[in-house]
Formats: sequence, structure tokens, C-alpha cells
Amino acid sequence: MPPTRGRPLALKLLILLLVPLLSLVGLWAFAAALTAGDGLRLRETDNLVTNLADPAEQIALRLQSERLASIEFMADPRPNKNVARLAKYRTQTDKAVAAFRKLGQEQPESTLELSAQLGLLYGALDNLLPEIRRGVEAADGDPLWVITGFSEMVDNIYRMLDALVLMPDLPLYRQARAVTMLGEAKDLLSRERALIVVILARGRVEPREREVFTGLVATRRLLYSQALTHLDAGLRGPYERLATSPVYREFAEAEDMIAGQGALTGLPVTAATWPIDGQNLWNAVERNQTELVQGIVRRVTPAATSIMVKIGVAGGVGLIAVVASIMLSLRFRKHLVTELAALRDAATELADVRLAGLVRRLRTSTGPPAPEEVVELRVKTDTTEIVDIVQAFNAVQTTAVEAAVSQAKLRHGVSQVFVNLARRNQSLLHRQLLQLDAMQRGTEAPDTLADLFKLDHLTTRMRRHAESLIILSDQAPGRGWRNPVPIHDVLRAAVAEVEEYARVEVLQPPQVSLLGTAVTDVAHLMAELVENATLFSPPQTRVDIRSTTTPHGLMIEIEDRGLGLPRTELDELNDRLAEMPEFDLAQSDRLGLFVVGRLAARHDIKVTLGPSPYGGLTAMVSLPSTILAAQPALSGR
Repeated sequence: MPPTRGRPLALKLLILLLVPLLSLVGLWAFAAALTAGDGLRLRETDNLVTNLADPAEQIALRLQSERLASIEFMADPRPNKNVARLAKYRTQTDKAVAAFRKLGQEQPESTLELSAQLGLLYGALDNLLPEIRRGVEAADGDPLWVITGFSEMVDNIYRMLDALVLMPDLPLYRQARAVTMLGEAKDLLSRERALIVVILARGRVEPREREVFTGLVATRRLLYSQALTHLDAGLRGPYERLATSPVYREFAEAEDMIAGQGALTGLPVTAATWPIDGQNLWNAVERNQTELVQGIVRRVTPAATSIMVKIGVAGGVGLIAVVASIMLSLRFRKHLVTELAALRDAATELADVRLAGLVRRLRTSTGPPAPEEVVELRVKTDTTEIVDIVQAFNAVQTTAVEAAVSQAKLRHGVSQVFVNLARRNQSLLHRQLLQLDAMQRGTEAPDTLADLFKLDHLTTRMRRHAESLIILSDQAPGRGWRNPVPIHDVLRAAVAEVEEYARVEVLQPPQVSLLGTAVTDVAHLMAELVENATLFSPPQTRVDIRSTTTPHGLMIEIEDRGLGLPRTELDELNDRLAEMPEFDLAQSDRLGLFVVGRLAARHDIKVTLGPSPYGGLTAMVSLPSTILAAQPALSGR
């Protein structure tokens, strides 16, 4: 049975469940977005390291090696080994630049700052590097310009590395930034080594070279000390040990000596060891740099693992929890809706089938209900509230059955009272009619005869009313006919039982007779309709009764000239006449309507009310051929 109004419970449950489910989905999406942001940054970091950071550091290393080889070539281009070394390092630099360009093209769009730094680096590699190489090969090339040119390209690389977002974790980012600063300090060391080659080739320290060298030393030492402050104890240890090692002290003494050396003063005897001191410190710095990078990687790995675990928990486990919640909610909704639908179907079957059938049976029988008529409601459910509702329905069914049985007994008792009273009145009235008939035969006075005739007419009407009570009790009247009676006599007998019989005109009916078993009921039915026509029409008007044969029987029309009834009320009355109505004590003012309906249903007679051309009503009574006699016959009991 589908719902007839309002929103279904399934929709309301769905809306009710959507609120927490959407909240849960929103919380999951928020948590997943937070962790996914770290995951995206981690992925971006990996791409940047693979496509930009590592290839750029390789270019920096190759440029540092090419710078030193270029300065050595400019200091003494004659040895074949310097030419071969320069060609080797240039080839390595070109390969590193080509690899960097190839991987850089695979890198997705980056920030504006990073794009700007990449543009500067590409411009330096495309324009400055060929120009520097031509200056190296020129006979009058300036070594300081060459060193500065290489340094500018390396600086561009480190500025680009500063623009990279390498680590979402701030402490690790500071460690990585310290590694970059140490890399810049290492490049400054590479520049110092190149200047030492220039100084040794000239045999003295020029003021310009000393100024440049002094700035390099100061900057290197500053970056070195600042970087160490960002490193924790575990990563700072190798650099602290290097700062106190003989290798660092020897090169630091060489730096101080070069910075204080005059232009006209020759180089000290220990100057021959400066390149070796620089190479030793370079090797130590490279070793520490490698260890530092490995230490950072070892720290990044747990952080990356932690981020991936968070992503897995927030994304995977959270999604599983959301899906599980949705599935459980939908299953709960379906289960509850199924139980309620079963309860609805059982209650509908109880109301429309079992109780309705019991009430119909109790109209004709007052016997106790059969076991199949009072079966308890059973619904498969495990919900406490629905179980309570089922029990409440069973209690309602018990009360309803008891009330129906009690009402049936009450109606039966009332019917019996009606029948007993009607039978007693009918007997007395019959005796009274016999007495009046005898008195009419025994007197010849006109006035007395008129009074006796009026009493006889009143007694006849009283007998009809008594018979109405018997009919309402679904019993048959006591009087009856054995032989068929002409329809004309039946209609005249019906008119005789009406108070204003003088206003009724019976037009000549067809030569048709009515079966004796139906005479009393048809006469009573017609009397009720005729009396109704006289009561609801003006006293100066007449009521016409016309009869016409039809293929299916006989049609009798009773037409008055009253005020009529509205169409809605006519339709309601016709609906009641179409089915045998059950007598309602609350509508005793329409007693005749119930009597006509009972009599019509007893003989399959169709009674219809309609508007009259004169403004009143026309009652059309269709008598079926089954109650008509084949040939007219004389009346008789």
C-alpha cells in the first residue's frame, strides 16, 4: 500500500542520516586535504630534487672543476695536461647542462620566483659560459673576470636552490638550508683555490686580487659559521672537528697570509704548499658534505614516511570508515523501512480484510469470532519500538473485535425489540382492521361510514409503519399473497396507505401482474415513495404514477411538483439506494429511505431519484421480469 500523502519515512530517514554522514564526509575531506597537501608538497619536493636540485648541483660541481682547470690553463697553457683537463671538464659541464635542460622541461609549472631564477640561470649558461670560454682561450684574458664569471653562474644556481620548497617540515627545512649555505661556502673555497693558482703564477699578490681574496675568505667563514648554527649536534659534529683539524688550520693560515701579503713583497717559501692545502681541505669538505647530505636524507625518510602514513590513515582508513558508515546507515535505513513496511501491510490487511470481513459477518450473525478472524498481528522485527507497536495493534484488534461483537449483539437485540413490538402492533392493527370492517358493514349512516373509513385508513398506515420496523429488522411481514396480482391493484393498494391519497393519480398501467411473493414488498416500497412525494410537494399539486413495460421488466415513475433537491444530495441518495443500506439509528429521519433500500435489494429492484420537468423529483422504480407474472391474473389471497 503506497503512501497517500506526506513524505515517506524512507526519505525522512535518509535526510536524517545525511546530516551526520555529510558531516563525517566533510571532516574526512578536511583531514584528507590537510595531509594531502603535505603529500603533494612531498611529491613536489621529490620532483624538484630529481629534475632541478640534483642536476643543478651537478652543474655547480662541473663549473667549479672547469673554473679551476680554466685558471690553470690560463696560468700555463703550454702543458698538454692542462689542455686535456680543460677539454675534459668542459665536456662534463656540457653534459650536465644538457641533462639539466632535459629534466627541467619535464618539471611542471613552478612558482614565479623559481621561474625567474631558472630564466637567469638559462641565460647565464647560454650567453655567459661561451663568453667566459672564449676569454679563457684569449691570450690577454683576465683570470679574475673568468673567476667572477663562473662564480656568477654558480650563484644563480644557489639562488635557484633557495627558491625551491624542498621540505614541508620547518626543522628539516632549516637543516636543508644549512646544507645549501655550506655548499655556497664550498664554492667560495673553490674560488679561493682558483685565485691561489693566479697568485702563484704571478709570484705576488696584487691589491685587486688581495681585495677579492679577502672578501672571499670573510664570506666563506661567515657562511660556514652561520650554517653550523642551523645544524643540530648530530650533523654539526664533523664540521666542528674539521674546524679544529690540522688541514683546516693550515689552509686558514694560508688565507691569512695571502690576505696580508703586499704587492711588492714576494711570496713566502710555504706558498708552494697552498694548492695542496686547498686540495686537502677541499677533499675534507666534500667528504663532510656527502655525510651531511646522507644524514639529511636519513632524517627526511622518516618524515616522508610519517607523511605517507598520515595520508594513508586520513585518506585510506578514513575513506573506509566513511564508506562503512554510509553502508551501515543505508542498511539500517533499509532494515527499519522494511520492518515498518511489513507493519503497515499487516495493519492494512487487519483493517481492510479481517476486521472488515468480521464486521460484515456480524451484521447477519452474532456468533463468536472464529480463530482465523482474530489471528494476532505478526511482524518479523528486532526493534523494540516496533514490537511494542505490534502489541498495541493486537490490543486494538482485541478491543475492536469485542466492540464489534457487542455492537452486533446490541443491533440484534434492537432488531428483536423492533420485531416483537411490530408483531404485536401488527396483530392488534389487523384485529382493529377486522373490527372496523365489521362496523362498516353494520352501519348505513354516511357520517359514521366516513369516520370509520378515516379510522380504517389511519390503521392501514399504522400497519405499514409497523411493517417498516419488521423490514428494518431484516424480517418478512406477516401478510402475503399466493397468486399473482395485477400491477394496477398493487399501485392502488400502495396509494391507499398514503395520507394524502386524493392527490395521487395512477395512470392506466400495462396489463402486467406481480408475483404474489413480491406483492406486499412492492406495495410497501411504492407507498413509501408516494408518501415521500406528497410530503415534499405543495398540497395543491398532484403526484402522477406512470407505468411502462421495458425489455427487462416494468418501469414505474412517481413524479411530484415540489422544490426538488440539489444534484449532490441526489447523488448521495442514489448511492445509498444502489446498495442495501445498513440502518443507522442516528438517521431515523430518513427511515423511509432505509426501508426502500432494503425492499429494493430483496427483489433486485432498482430505484433512482432524478429531477422532474415540473421542478420536483421523479422516482424511477425498475421492476425486474423475475417478479412479474407471464399473464395477468385476478387478485386473491
